[in-house]
Amino acid sequence: MAETPTSNDQETVLVVDDDKAFCAALAGGLRRRGYAAVIAHTHDEALAEAQAWRPSRAVVDLRMPGKNGLEVVASLKRLSPDIAIVVLTGYGSIATAIEAIKLGATYYLTKPADVDEVLASFSREASSLIELPEPTTPKPLDELEWEHLQQVLTDCQGNISEAARRLGMHRRSLQRKLARGRPSHAPGERPTV
Repeated sequence: MAETPTSNDQETVLVVDDDKAFCAALAGGLRRRGYAAVIAHTHDEALAEAQAWRPSRAVVDLRMPGKNGLEVVASLKRLSPDIAIVVLTGYGSIATAIEAIKLGATYYLTKPADVDEVLASFSREASSLIELPEPTTPKPLDELEWEHLQQVLTDCQGNISEAARRLGMHRRSLQRKLARGRPSHAPGERPTV
């Protein structure tokens, strides 16, 4: 899976995602920018590659089969406390972003993200991610519901059936709510029913 670094001054980046096409594209972009890229598709592969190559940076997808990206972050930080980690996800929530930062991630980025955005994220302050502006008006109910669903899903490590059980709803109902995505309202605007 890994490409041997061609020189000692190349910085190694570990790319962990179960989407093989995305991994290949991101790794290719990193290589074109002078980085050595190592690819893994699971938690165990990520640890094996990290032990073999000792990367200074990692890009980790949040949702993967088996152990999720948060578990990968925790394991990589135990193995190499100084590694800089950017967590990528197509399903961003404040709860998972905060959890990723608590586990030691440098930044949390939502997909789609290009190589330049990923590289820029390594130099961002983690604190800038979780500093939220004070709301001037109460959040709409659907926004609060969305955040609660995301928190329960995070607590269940992405297991939709368990999250639905804890929420007291059918699994399909939860899937439909998640598929609709985060509610979007203009500032101060109330949702229309």
